[in-house]
Amino acid sequence: MNRSNIAVATALALTTGGLFAAELARADHRPVTRGEFHEFAVGASSGMDIGGDARMIRTGGGRTLVRIKVTGLDPGIEYASHVHAAPCGVGEADGHYMHVPGGGTTPPNEIWPGPITADRHGVARGDTVADFVAGEAAVSVVVHRPGPTPNKIACADLE
Repeated sequence: MNRSNIAVATALALTTGGLFAAELARADHRPVTRGEFHEFAVGASSGMDIGGDARMIRTGGGRTLVRIKVTGLDPGIEYASHVHAAPCGVGEADGHYMHVPGGGTTPPNEIWPGPITADRHGVARGDTVADFVAGEAAVSVVVHRPGPTPNKIACADLE
C-alpha cells in the first residue's frame, strides 16, 4: 500500500463508518456475528414489514462495533435500538446487554446503535463503537418504537 492509500485508509478509520469498514475488512480473523431483523408481535400487529440486518464485530483492539440497517419503519420516526442479552425468541430478547451487570443502564455500559430515525422510505441506519469487547451474552439487537410499552417492534439474532 502506498503512502497516499495509507493516508486515505487512516482518514476513513477515524470515522465510525470508516472504523467499522476497516474492521470488517479484517473480519476474517475477528469474531463477527450477524443477523436479519424480523418483527415482534407488536410490530406485526401494527402492519409493519420489518427487514434489514445487524452486524457486530468484537475487535482485537478491545472494542465492539455494531452496525444496523432496518427497513419497514414509519418514516420520520426516531427509534431506540440496543444490544440485548437474550435471543429474540426468549422473552422478546429480555433485557439490555450490560458490560458490567447491574451497572449503568446507558452507554458506556450498554451498546446502543441508535437512536435511529427512519428516512422517507422507512429505512434507518445506526453505528456505534463500545470501548470494550462484548461478552457472549450480547446476542441480539432490538428496535423499540417510541410510546407506551410494549414497544419492542423488531429483533435480529446475532449468530
